[in-house]
Amino acid sequence: MTAPDNASLYRSIADELKAAIRAGVYAPGARLPSESELADQYDASRGTIRQAFAALVADGVISSRRGARRTVLGGPRLQSFADLVSFSRWARSVGEEPSGRVARLEHRAATLVEAEQLALAEGANVYHLTRVRMLDGRPVMIERTAYPEPVGELVVGIDPSGSITERLEELGLIFADAEHTIDAVPATAEDARLLAVRSRAPLLRERRRTTDPSGVPLEWSEDRYLGQEVAFTVRNSVNRNALSRWHSGPEVS
Repeated sequence: MTAPDNASLYRSIADELKAAIRAGVYAPGARLPSESELADQYDASRGTIRQAFAALVADGVISSRRGARRTVLGGPRLQSFADLVSFSRWARSVGEEPSGRVARLEHRAATLVEAEQLALAEGANVYHLTRVRMLDGRPVMIERTAYPEPVGELVVGIDPSGSITERLEELGLIFADAEHTIDAVPATAEDARLLAVRSRAPLLRERRRTTDPSGVPLEWSEDRYLGQEVAFTVRNSVNRNALSRWHSGPEVS
């Protein structure tokens, strides 16, 4: 049997620790074993354990403090948008079961904004999907996405309870790049009804245009999140700017 390489080993250790945290072996606020203790337990180097810790920090599972035992966080869980993962993949990564419910699917003329964002000619049509996304059955986000016709025709045949993005990838589309704009907006009457909140409750809005490797737009989406369920943060470095999503974050004000 071939020994796992370092990359798969640290990820395997991180996954085992994450499973133990979810199972309650390590409660929120508890300290994980030290690097040396885990290195002995997994017959791995301390460098590999540090990589596993880094993965758990990136997932928002443990504290980022160095020089002491890492502490299990009881609050937000982090997932980076730099990886351009779907809502469903992100949800599963933080131990939640994602699902979706279609509120409306229309084939109609593109609005001026949709035509501009999708680089469509005047008078072009789009497929527009309004869908409620859920975590373990709880509504947390409304997804309003416009697709150009070739993509929308594929969306029509996809089960909306699962990940549309993942299914489109299976059909050969490549979601390569995305631009995100984040702000806060009051819930409309429809938002309130779909998310079971009061009208004008504060919501986080993410507007996103996603393109394929050649820069052709695949979707233009406006997603609205419950502030108590999901929040956003931005990490800055000299090498890159990474937009990240938190689960169970602070309320928007």
